[in-house]
Amino acid sequence: MKVMLKEIGNIITGNTPSKNSKEFWNSKDICFIKPDIIADAGVYEICESNEYISECARKKARIVSKDSIFVTCIGSIGKIGITGEGEYAFNQQINAIVPNKKVNPRYLAYNLLFNKSRLIAIANAPVVPIINKSQFGEFVISIESDISEQSKIVDILDKLSSLIEKYNGEIVALDKLVKARFVEMFGDPIRNQKDWEIVSIGDIITDVRYGTSKPAVKGGKYPYLRMNNLTEDGHLDLNDLKYIDIQKDEIEKCVVRKGDVLFNRTNSIDLVGKTAVFDLSEDMVIAGYIIRVRLNGRILPEVFSQYMNLEALKDILRSMAKGAVNQANINAQELQSIKVYVPDMKLQKQFVEIKEQVNKSKVEVKKALDEAQLLFDSLMQKYFG
Repeated sequence: MKVMLKEIGNIITGNTPSKNSKEFWNSKDICFIKPDIIADAGVYEICESNEYISECARKKARIVSKDSIFVTCIGSIGKIGITGEGEYAFNQQINAIVPNKKVNPRYLAYNLLFNKSRLIAIANAPVVPIINKSQFGEFVISIESDISEQSKIVDILDKLSSLIEKYNGEIVALDKLVKARFVEMFGDPIRNQKDWEIVSIGDIITDVRYGTSKPAVKGGKYPYLRMNNLTEDGHLDLNDLKYIDIQKDEIEKCVVRKGDVLFNRTNSIDLVGKTAVFDLSEDMVIAGYIIRVRLNGRILPEVFSQYMNLEALKDILRSMAKGAVNQANINAQELQSIKVYVPDMKLQKQFVEIKEQVNKSKVEVKKALDEAQLLFDSLMQKYFG
C-alpha cells in the first residue's frame, strides 16, 4: 500500500543548540549527529558520534532514541541512518522519523534507501539542495502492510548487508596490507631510515603532460579518464567512463598508455594528489585535471604510485596545494619538485609481485561482492519498487 511518511511516524527536523553557550557543549552527555557521520551508501548504524552536547542543552535540542531513522535533507540528500541504543540529538540538516506501529524501523530505513533517487529529485534548490519538513512528510512510499512480512524482508536484507559489509572490509584490509608491506620493505618516506637515494620526481621521469580540456561527447571515439575515475586508494574506477573525440595530431599530447602514472592535480584539499597506475591495454585520453607521468625506469610505476598515496605524502601535497579549499591545485612543475626515495630494484620487483598476489585476492573478493550487491539490488527492487 502507498503511504505518506507522516502517516507512519513522527517527523522531527533537527536543530543546533547555541554554540555561544559553552555549557551546552562542555560534556559528552548526548551524541550530536551531523550528516558527515552518516555513510553515503547503505543504512548506516548510528551508535556514536564525533560531537556531543551536554545535559544542559537537552531542552534546546531535538532528541530521539533507538530505532529512529535519520535522513539528510540539506546538501547531501538521502543519506540514511538508524539509531542504536541511547539518545541522539541532531542538526537541522537531518529529518528524523520516529516510526509508529505500522512499520518496522529497519524496513522503513531500507525502503528510504531504495527511494534515495526520488528524494534527490524533489530537492528544490539549485545551489544547496533541500527538502523541507512538509515535503518530507508528504513523500509517498509503497510499504508491505503486514508487519510480520516486513520483518522477514528485514532479516533477508540484513544478512545481505552484513555480507556486503564483510566483503568491503576484506578489500579495505587488503589495501592496508599493501601499504603496510610497502613501509616495511622501503621504510618511512620522510625519515628514510633505510638511507635510500633521494631524488626529485623530475629526475625519474621522461615525460610529463596535462590532459585535454575538451569536453566529453556522446558517442565519442576514445575512452576519457577524468579525476573521478581515480580513487582515493590508488586505483582506476571505470564505472562512470565518458568518451571524447580528438584529432589524431593532438592525441599524443593527452593519451595514456599501460605503465603511465596518473596524478590528480585539482580537487578538494582532501582529494588532490590521487595517484594511480594505468594498467590497461587499451589507450585512453585524460582530462586536463590529470597529469600524466612516464617514468625512466629507476622507480617502477606500482612503487611510485604507492609512494605518492602514502599518508605522509598526502600531507606534503596538501601543504603545497594552492587555491580555494574546494578546488586546490598542484601544477606539473610543483609535482616534479617533490622528493622521493629510490629503493633497490630487486626489492621494488618483490613489492610488485606481492601487490599482484594481493590484487588477485581482491579480484575474487570483488567478484563475490558484486554478486551479493546484485542480489541485494534486485531484492530491493522486488520489495520496494
